[in-house]
Amino acid sequence: MLKLLIAPLRWLVRLVVALLILFEEWGWEPLRRAFALLGRLPLVARLEARLRRLPPRWALLVLVLPSLLILPIKLLAVWLVAMGRVSLGVLLVIAAKLVGTALLAWLFGLIQPALMQLPWFARVYGRWTAWKTELLAWVRGSSVWRAARALKLAVRRRVRGWMGRQPSA
Repeated sequence: MLKLLIAPLRWLVRLVVALLILFEEWGWEPLRRAFALLGRLPLVARLEARLRRLPPRWALLVLVLPSLLILPIKLLAVWLVAMGRVSLGVLLVIAAKLVGTALLAWLFGLIQPALMQLPWFARVYGRWTAWKTELLAWVRGSSVWRAARALKLAVRRRVRGWMGRQPSA
């Protein structure tokens, strides 16, 4: 009986986590590349070089810092919502999430080798990636995902066809 009650809840939790992971997957690489463009600036290039040389424990601290730095922004967003400025609060959270993801992706790309020298981190990261791969396979195997992907491809083909028929200037 308990299994019957827990199964829908487990499915819902899995779906919510999968959606969060899909956002990260969708945004991680493009946002990392966008943030990495800053690496062309001499000051940022020097910072990247220093980050790559960090010892493992310092690299871990650097990985945690963006989450701590974004916390006041999220608190500000909650305050804005409480003050009736819901749209501004939501936009602030979305902007913080995008910038935070970009920063984290960029940092992780630089310090991952150092982090992997921490045995517990390498073990947790390996388990995380295996679990994430399994979860994404579950989502991508669903009929909803396949239908959404087919719709996306159809829209993309239609837009490309429309763009191809436009007179050139």
